[in-house]
Amino acid sequence: MRFFISFLFTLFCISWALAQEGDKFTKPLNKKAPTEKKDTVKDIPSEIQEAPAKHHPGFDPQRRPTVVSEDTTDIDEGELSVVEVTEEVRVDSSWIKIAEYYSVWDSRNVDPYGIDPKDFDDSVEIQLYDEAQNQLWALPLTHTKVNSNFGSRGYRWHYGTDLDLNTGDTIRAAFDGIVRIVRYEAGGWGYFVLLRHYNGLETLYGHMSKQLVEVGQLVKAGDIIGLGGSTGRSSGPHLHYEVRYQGNAFNSDALYDYLGEKLRQQYFYLLPQHFSYIGQKKSAMVRRLVYYRVRRGDTLGGIASRHGTTVSKLMKLNRLRSKTIRAGQRLRVR
Repeated sequence: MRFFISFLFTLFCISWALAQEGDKFTKPLNKKAPTEKKDTVKDIPSEIQEAPAKHHPGFDPQRRPTVVSEDTTDIDEGELSVVEVTEEVRVDSSWIKIAEYYSVWDSRNVDPYGIDPKDFDDSVEIQLYDEAQNQLWALPLTHTKVNSNFGSRGYRWHYGTDLDLNTGDTIRAAFDGIVRIVRYEAGGWGYFVLLRHYNGLETLYGHMSKQLVEVGQLVKAGDIIGLGGSTGRSSGPHLHYEVRYQGNAFNSDALYDYLGEKLRQQYFYLLPQHFSYIGQKKSAMVRRLVYYRVRRGDTLGGIASRHGTTVSKLMKLNRLRSKTIRAGQRLRVR
């Protein structure tokens, strides 16, 4: 009997121990979560937290900032401005100033410099391209067939070289530089572009059908700047191409071998004789035209008398069918 009671007691103890062991795996663990450290940054408003993230494009190295930027909000587009230019050279790890001067930036007038080429009495060495600096050159057209040369055209001077093309042909920048003018001139170049180059020259491209650049845009030699056409004063599709120094044009044939479709040399020496044609303007090759602006009360007879001519000559010069004139009218008197 005593043995039987001991056996029941032992069985009870084993059952109780198993029950306690089972509770350890069925009851949830109520461990306290660790406290988070407070952030020192102030809470962000919920409307900002919930706003979707925006994409901010990074700096695009292909789009270089313009050298000169004009604010045209309060001034007429193309207002002439004078900018200060500082030239520096890098010696070891420092930039040393070698020159400081003022330069004219004008996105409206082809020649804003006011420099008389007849006063040019020195020679200027111009490095047209520099392969070491990746400043190259390119022909303005794929092929450079000359239709008309620089020089006199009877009573007026032709300041450029006309190159043959078809409407829509691509026109390219001749050298590295920046776009100074993108305009339209009805009585002359039509749609034209003027580039200022690092080598000190400026090039003009006239009679375009379409301009593909904007003022202040940086261009590399060979970049497409427009399409060929016959706009403005033009008798057919061609490119009117000019090379200028300090606003004054000279014969681009001094730079180019158009027949061989190449530059003549890497270094060009600009000499006074390149502007010698200026002195020829008083010769028989070029005539001087004089115009008069009609005022209120003027008559053809009175205008003819004041300018030492006749009414019939005035009518012939101005292709007038009657003697009626109006105030503000521009009449050629010589």
